[in-house]
Amino acid sequence: MIELKAGVGTLTASAALVLCSVPYHVTAVGDTSAPAATVEITDRDSHPSFGGPSSVASQIQSDERPKSPVFDLDETPSTFQRYADFKARLREEYGLALGMDYNLLFQHAGKSLGEENAAGGVFRFFGRWTVVGQETGKPGSIEFKVENRHRLGTDIAPQALGGEVGYAGLTAVPFSDAGSLLTNLYWHQSLDDNRLGYVVGIVDVTDYVDVYGLVNPWTDFGNLAFSTSPTIPAPDQGFGTAIRWSIAEHYYVLAGFADANGAPSDPWDSVESFFDDGEHFKHIEVGWYDTWETRIENNIHLTLWQVDERTEVGIPDGSGVAFSFSKKIDGQWLPFLRAGYADGSGALLERSVSAGFGYYTPDEQGVFGLGLNWGRPNRETFGADTRDQYTVEAYYRLQLADHVTITPSIQLIKDPATNREEDFLWVAGLRARLTL
Repeated sequence: MIELKAGVGTLTASAALVLCSVPYHVTAVGDTSAPAATVEITDRDSHPSFGGPSSVASQIQSDERPKSPVFDLDETPSTFQRYADFKARLREEYGLALGMDYNLLFQHAGKSLGEENAAGGVFRFFGRWTVVGQETGKPGSIEFKVENRHRLGTDIAPQALGGEVGYAGLTAVPFSDAGSLLTNLYWHQSLDDNRLGYVVGIVDVTDYVDVYGLVNPWTDFGNLAFSTSPTIPAPDQGFGTAIRWSIAEHYYVLAGFADANGAPSDPWDSVESFFDDGEHFKHIEVGWYDTWETRIENNIHLTLWQVDERTEVGIPDGSGVAFSFSKKIDGQWLPFLRAGYADGSGALLERSVSAGFGYYTPDEQGVFGLGLNWGRPNRETFGADTRDQYTVEAYYRLQLADHVTITPSIQLIKDPATNREEDFLWVAGLRARLTL
């Protein structure tokens, strides 16, 4: 597992261990090709049967969608133009769609038991190679993502700042110092015009379990409370499989299981663990969506999960349920309501309720998000004397240029669970994403 530095004197050993097991610990919109090289993306081309905005297929589709940046250059620099033309040829001739980005985040805590500043960067290279032709109605692809996550001039990465301030959670989900990782390498098969699909290989279950329109930690909310439910102890990226079936118009079932001891720094170890240790994370989700194109934004679902005991790291088994509702209104407002319950399993929170909204500006240059969360920390993990905590996050994502987004944010935390010295603290952040 990845080592995570805990707050000074605030977390028990088991709490730090559980924090390390959150999937993004190892785990805005930006890029657009120049008009001359833009490839029209159809639903069948992308066939993202699985996953929300952070999945490989959805991220590529989002990055290639035309943007309305604040600074719109009249002419695309020749270097970017040649690269865009190159990517377009790869897609047209070989069915290979590529994406690349560099993400930076700086966070500062107003009060802390330990470190106050954290900065980190993440380089990602990802792609989808469609091997089976689209014309069959049964497209199949190999999807992959490699990353390097690192600190930038501070003693801790942003992912560890929550522990420093005594917060039972993460103020920054994916920005760790885990180094080089293989976070996706799987076969993605769609059947029957996307009514049935499956993935198998090195997967990130948070790409498709309990997702909604603002779940992407690279582009929207940074706090785990507003990402995949903090009551779900989803494993690190590792070997797994899942299947999605549209059982009727507007209704779907998604089910699967994955290695509970995922290891993206050593993915082949996860493959062995999946078959040898028999410690798995299982999930089943039943949901409703409005249309296929808006299935992530206009979505209501119920997720049931169960995870086996992880004997080597001393984390007990457990189970739970999560609920999510979101629906886009007038093309600009995306309100959401999410809740979760966990029994055992080492989840960060035993109970959680989140509500908020995203607002998309009419000029398509920005997205404002506001979320509020109440959470009850896992008493087995953080101790019986922990208190309920409250979190507010607000951010504004600005499409500064075709390939650049910046996202300032503020997080307010009331009654941090393991920090009795403070009743209120704040964490300010500035995130940037550069895409190619």
